[in-house]
Amino acid sequence: MELPRGMKDFESPENTNIEHIRYHFKQLSNLYGFSFMDPSPIESLSTLETKSGPAIRDEIYYFKDKGDREVALRFDFTMGLTRYMASQKSMKLPVKLSSFGGVFRYDEPQKGRYPYFHQWDIEIYGKPTLESESEIIELTSRLFDSLLLKNITIDVNHRNLVESYINKIFDSKDPQLVGDMLRAVDKIAKKSKDEIIKEFEDRYSKENLEKILEFSQIKGSIKEVESVFDVSQLESWDEIKALFESLENRGVSNVRINFGIVRGLDYYSGIVFEVFDKNSKLGALAGGGRYDTLTKAFKRDDLGAT
Repeated sequence: MELPRGMKDFESPENTNIEHIRYHFKQLSNLYGFSFMDPSPIESLSTLETKSGPAIRDEIYYFKDKGDREVALRFDFTMGLTRYMASQKSMKLPVKLSSFGGVFRYDEPQKGRYPYFHQWDIEIYGKPTLESESEIIELTSRLFDSLLLKNITIDVNHRNLVESYINKIFDSKDPQLVGDMLRAVDKIAKKSKDEIIKEFEDRYSKENLEKILEFSQIKGSIKEVESVFDVSQLESWDEIKALFESLENRGVSNVRINFGIVRGLDYYSGIVFEVFDKNSKLGALAGGGRYDTLTKAFKRDDLGAT
């Protein structure tokens, strides 16, 4: 008898490590005032399609139950927690929620990536404010400190900044164009520049593609970025500067700007970040950002979320 391809059993040593991370995560999230909850592992397929549409089916496990209803396994906690929050019309804001548990992605199994894995999660719902992003990033940094991972870098960017630059280079506001360019930027860590250009050059100018990919390579401190690029043409640059000032006041210094961080999911709408260990080749260890467009998709225009 064999497991389905890509699935695995979690034996005692690995479970011990998972519980070690869970313990530190719950201690820290409690300290920061997050309420722990476990959203349902099974959602209506329509819920998971709320923002990304039917395309999300390629990335998740979905099926019909015995009542012929289309359902799916959760692929993260954000969708379930946001679905829950959207239904809580009388709850006093802001609300801070945390979760820890198993999630499922229909993905090609590879080193460090399985279709079933454990994830920790923190969300802040309420009036949009940079202090929410700052608190999320601060807690993230403190968690890796508590796990004694000392070579952590948190790369920060802003989706609006990248999208406005794409529109400027292509002199267009076509959502399909922006989506394709965000996907191109998101691939830069896994593919060569030539491979990405080949994938998109039948639809878009090679010269413009090269400009976008060169832009995505810019990274560093506020001063370093300002010394190599004219930031006056970038929307939301002041917002990034304000975030870095807030993080500095919180004693968080292991952050840098990285214009190549856009996060693959369509629901991100503002500040985004990813966490890397300089000693690891597994890719991002964590990531997140602001996603007010998702709460709007759930019919809550009054609810910001990060």
